[in-house]
Amino acid sequence: MEQAHKSIHIKKKDTYLALIRNSVGTKTFRNIFAKVDGKKKDILEDGNLSCAYYVSSLLTIAGLISGVHATVSGTVRDLVKNGWIEIKKPKQGAVIVWENVDFGLGEVHGHIGFYIGDNKAVSNDYKKGCPAIHGWTYNGKRKIKTIFWNQNIG
Repeated sequence: MEQAHKSIHIKKKDTYLALIRNSVGTKTFRNIFAKVDGKKKDILEDGNLSCAYYVSSLLTIAGLISGVHATVSGTVRDLVKNGWIEIKKPKQGAVIVWENVDFGLGEVHGHIGFYIGDNKAVSNDYKKGCPAIHGWTYNGKRKIKTIFWNQNIG
């Protein structure tokens, strides 16, 4: 008996959004080890500095950028190189870049994550060391620098 072939069409946007939502709480994106001054070092500090690695990893899996990055600036360059454009209002799946913030140690850090709708975003939570859902403006405490969108999301 011959089986009928089904027509399957991957729904890219739904799959991409599920990838983002399903990543919440994972410890997968906590560490990148490098040799620094001859010594092995976790340059992401066990999830403290993992936002760019997290975002660029998911975008690479989804085929929306060229590769994985450890910095916000490297991720943004890859976004632009791969046709991401700046938009004014966020859409589900957009990439958000928040303003740089000095956390009091003289180190200024940028931050990057995903807009998931309903005024919510997913980005790395430096206290937890993993992706978490939060208000897209951190309840008005962190200004949005740029919102990026790619037409290939759908």
